[in-house]
Amino acid sequence: MRVSVGDFKLGPRERAAVMEVLDSNRITEGVKVAKFESLFSRYLGVKETVLVNSGTSALITGLNALGHLKPSVRPGINIITTPLTYIATTNAITLSGFKPSFVDVDLKTFNITPKSIEAHLESIDDPTDHFAILPVHLMGYPADMDGINRIAREHDFAVLEDSAQAHGSLYKKRKCGSMSEASAFSFYIAHNIQVGEMGALSTNDEDIAAFARRFKANGRMCDCKICTRSKGTCPQLKMEGGLDPRFHHIHRGYNFKATDIMASIGIEQLRKAEEIKERRYRNVQYLNEGLGFLQDELQLPALSGDVSYFAYPLIVKNSNMPREKVTRQLEERGVETRPLFGCIPLHQPAYSEYQPYYRDKLPNAEYLGSKGFYIGCHQYLEEEHLNYIVNIFKEIRW
Repeated sequence: MRVSVGDFKLGPRERAAVMEVLDSNRITEGVKVAKFESLFSRYLGVKETVLVNSGTSALITGLNALGHLKPSVRPGINIITTPLTYIATTNAITLSGFKPSFVDVDLKTFNITPKSIEAHLESIDDPTDHFAILPVHLMGYPADMDGINRIAREHDFAVLEDSAQAHGSLYKKRKCGSMSEASAFSFYIAHNIQVGEMGALSTNDEDIAAFARRFKANGRMCDCKICTRSKGTCPQLKMEGGLDPRFHHIHRGYNFKATDIMASIGIEQLRKAEEIKERRYRNVQYLNEGLGFLQDELQLPALSGDVSYFAYPLIVKNSNMPREKVTRQLEERGVETRPLFGCIPLHQPAYSEYQPYYRDKLPNAEYLGSKGFYIGCHQYLEEEHLNYIVNIFKEIRW
């Protein structure tokens, strides 16, 4: 048997939705993108969503929007963030012209904490060298947003949530991605709402949303939710000088536009979001019960109905047991694994220049990044798969 970390099954509703787009002969950004944006905004409880082609694009768009709208921001200014996440978060920061300031994480939730942020700010000479906090709701576990937002208000920082792995996760009854100036989402194939490649920036700030619509289209001046030019109703058709707004650029930007094919799949997935969340929760609960005999060897994931589980994270407690010895035995028996990303400034060659400064300063992230891994808990796993996982763990030589 093979138990994958993630899976995707294109159901009849998704197939019909894709065929509807193909039959329309309009596959680029259009009515389906606008519909997904509206539905996702309602799902989160925010005013605006801007769809882009990936979660990384959403992060870059959000950071540039915040930087553009905050007068004090300058190139090279710092953004407080987590060292323990997929590298796209740090890439987005550096590719947007900013610098990451890494703070340590909590051992149970894997997230940065108000305490770690405050300790960092107390250790530096000039907190105004920072302009934003970028928490990541890793593995679906919500970061402490009340504490993070309090610190942001005290220092006049912006907050951008990376909610890529937390579709539907709740923090004090509020959905992750609805508690800051803006939030970035990913709909990558392994995530809870699965499209393949698609992302979104959600916000309650109409200026951020308008900038994002321009930025994702190479900075052109158009910021309508859906283009109406073909109907002769473009609000800027009569621009002074006869300029075409589609080819009049007021910012430097990227081509981050999504397609109606992506959005059509996303719409159908969104209809099942709570069902997917519940199924993944039950799978985590089942595995926790089945693997309870390994409490001394492994840190099992904290169980909560508020968490929309991205995967099933495990931490090897035994200091004499290399993580790779465990994952190799699982892989040999058909249980697919992934490392818990690694501590970016200490474990990722792309950011090796940060190693000397952060050595011994991020003990929790370094520990989790070297000892953590995850397996699947996705909605396509049946009881036979879960039992197989439990039985394979019983065969592992510790």
